[in-house]
Amino acid sequence: MKKSLKIKEFWIHIIAWVCIATFPLFVSISLFQEYEPGMFLRISFPPLLFYMNYSLLVPKLLLKKKMVAYVGTSILFLVFFILLVNQVNFFFPVRGFGEIQNLLGEDQLRPIQYFSATFISLAFFLLGGLMKLIKDFYNRDKVQKEIEVQRAETELEFLKAQLNPHFLFNSLNSVYSLVRNQSKEAPEAVITLSELMRYMLYEANQNKVSLEKEIEYIKNYVCLQRLRISDSQNVKLLIKGDYSDKMIAPLLLITFIENAFKYGTDFKGKTKVEIKIEINGDHLHFRTCNLIGLQRKDEPNSGIGLKNVENRLDYLYPKAHALDVQEFNGEYIVDLHITLV
Repeated sequence: MKKSLKIKEFWIHIIAWVCIATFPLFVSISLFQEYEPGMFLRISFPPLLFYMNYSLLVPKLLLKKKMVAYVGTSILFLVFFILLVNQVNFFFPVRGFGEIQNLLGEDQLRPIQYFSATFISLAFFLLGGLMKLIKDFYNRDKVQKEIEVQRAETELEFLKAQLNPHFLFNSLNSVYSLVRNQSKEAPEAVITLSELMRYMLYEANQNKVSLEKEIEYIKNYVCLQRLRISDSQNVKLLIKGDYSDKMIAPLLLITFIENAFKYGTDFKGKTKVEIKIEINGDHLHFRTCNLIGLQRKDEPNSGIGLKNVENRLDYLYPKAHALDVQEFNGEYIVDLHITLV
């Protein structure tokens, strides 16, 4: 990639200087029907001015914050160069310059000559410095963005690494309760758990997954919880809309569902968990509603999954999601809106 950019930059410079060099040659031939051999030497001076600042002074002095050295060296170089230019009648074709000198006189022409030489020399010199500063700013900005992307990706991988064990512990607790109670549903629960683990191992390690697969994963998880709960009459999962061709970041919704089941049982053993997923175009509305049970939270470990999923939403869907969590009438309600991009 870097080599390709350098090749493009090289050809841009070549084309630009060919265009600039062609102009005085064109003017000379148009006015005098010939060109002077010495003109080829004179048209080599603008690139010298440009690259003196572009390739040497700015990167070696200015960008290294050696401001005094940069200003002093630039002034000395420009003074020397302008004196040289006026010695070789740089910016005027020799024939044209002679005719103008005869017309105006040497005393009137010399200030114009010095002014023109100074102005054009300074213009090419400053252009070189400006282009180098723009290039340096662009490169620094590009590097900074790459660093931010890498940092975000690293943090996301860390969050996902935390999230997977969190899910595994919750799921194993569900299967363990069935086995401990010698439930006839235990074998089916193990099979369902294996499907969940297969999804996590082979699908959820991607940046985006099919929303259809993610919803199938949620269905399996709810099925596992229904097997564990003695009274699952009030466990409801409603899915509406067309999600066949949609993509979503994996494991975003499951944490809210896990918490709904974990804390959605009251002291009488009654469970109420309602889950709604509605897709309308590129808009996804996710909602969970559960009872606020009396189960005490393990304070050192509680909230890890929720905090992780909130951070992932901020990274993956900045300005493309809205999350509202509230307690109302003895129920815990999560409302999440995501624009699937």
